[in-house]
Amino acid sequence: MASTTVLLREDIDTLGGRGEIVKVRAGYARNYLLPQGLATLATKGNIKQIEGERAALLKKAAVEKATAEAQKEQMSAISLEFERKAGEGGTLFGSVTSMDIAAALQGMGYETDRRKIVLRDPIKETGEYTVKVKLHREVTIDVPVKVTPEGGEPVPEKVEKKSRKAEAADEAVEPAAAEEPAAEAAETEAES
Repeated sequence: MASTTVLLREDIDTLGGRGEIVKVRAGYARNYLLPQGLATLATKGNIKQIEGERAALLKKAAVEKATAEAQKEQMSAISLEFERKAGEGGTLFGSVTSMDIAAALQGMGYETDRRKIVLRDPIKETGEYTVKVKLHREVTIDVPVKVTPEGGEPVPEKVEKKSRKAEAADEAVEPAAAEEPAAEAAETEAES
């Protein structure tokens, strides 16, 4: 497979930090990194230019991290609550996604990109959850999220459903159990 050496212009979690020289697949560089402006080809001229900008980049990174730390302190007291339609057992009709969380944070005055919200799977049941929000490459915050049923109704207890085979097995055991005392009574009468 063909690979290309690129110079990162932005922090990319899976590759590295701004200003680093990394080797990636040629297609990834050609189709994603270069058109998005996230990287440039690692030529001698580009490397010299980045080395000249390195002091400015370090200062910019320090400011971004300080801003993220300040935002983390501001956000430490927030918690999010979502009210959704729910069925039996607290299962939601729909889900709470990273877009919902980003919209709720934006409503509180915190601009957060939905891709910075670490939520592996959408929330599909009522309850309390903790969601990580990446404010910076090195700064994350845990945001408590509570999902309640619509109308503030209490969550019904989960009812375990028995399969038809289990119900049939239970029914088969019950009549047999009823026949045993009758059989014992018949044996007792026969002995006397």
